[in-house]
Amino acid sequence: MADGKDRRSGGTADFKKNREFKIEFKMQDFMDNDFNKLEGRNPVYEALKSNRSINKILIAKGDREGSIRQITALAKEKGIVVQEVDRSILDNLSSTHSHQGVIAYAAVKDYVDVDDIIRIAEDRGEPPFIIILDEITDPHNLGSILRTADAVGAHGVIIPKRRATGLTAVVSKASAGAVEYVPVARVTNIPQTIEYLKKKNIWVVGTDSDARESFYKSDLKGPIAVVVGSEGEGIGRLVREKCDFVVNIPMKGQISSLNAAVAGAIIMYEVLKQRSE
Repeated sequence: MADGKDRRSGGTADFKKNREFKIEFKMQDFMDNDFNKLEGRNPVYEALKSNRSINKILIAKGDREGSIRQITALAKEKGIVVQEVDRSILDNLSSTHSHQGVIAYAAVKDYVDVDDIIRIAEDRGEPPFIIILDEITDPHNLGSILRTADAVGAHGVIIPKRRATGLTAVVSKASAGAVEYVPVARVTNIPQTIEYLKKKNIWVVGTDSDARESFYKSDLKGPIAVVVGSEGEGIGRLVREKCDFVVNIPMKGQISSLNAAVAGAIIMYEVLKQRSE
């Protein structure tokens, strides 16, 4: 029968080709989905605990010990699909190259409005404590800053939309799960945002090596927003001009500046210290 012959002609080869295409297409979907990807045991576990919407979790075959067991149990409790795959697949999908045998695909972490951050402080009955990042491009620095912000009880972080890293898988990993708990607002214009905060009676302090006064001699109590500059350039001129005052971190060695995350941590803990006095 001609019709039957046509269907059989090249059938097996065509089926294999189509099947391979579908597998590759699915893999490409995962590869292009960095903004929805969480890597590492702690970030995935914290995302599950915080009730973040997760579509699927991939775990390395045979890896069922320790925190992986906790992750799979919690995922099962929440009705989330857990799929075992070869570790080589996770290696290919990983952006951080430190997936620890687990990658989760979740909804993009929502950014909040600046007013949401202020409202969080009001709901807690606390003066606002906000971190503003001026063009931080290193995702590891952003992740570290989020981790410190969570530790000191900051109400949120503000980042620019341009010339800065957003909330990616690398940031999530570097934050050790803090990205799930620290609200992040993404704004078009940092100087204008500073003006808005000042109208809300929030003092804005910048950090710059050329500032005359050291951070520990400054009054950092009350409603405050701390501006941390970029890794190479520090805070921009317009941003500095908008700050109420600028402080420095004394440097006694041969190196003239600190890593952005380290500088931010020093100032954040000084704010926490003064608030505790």
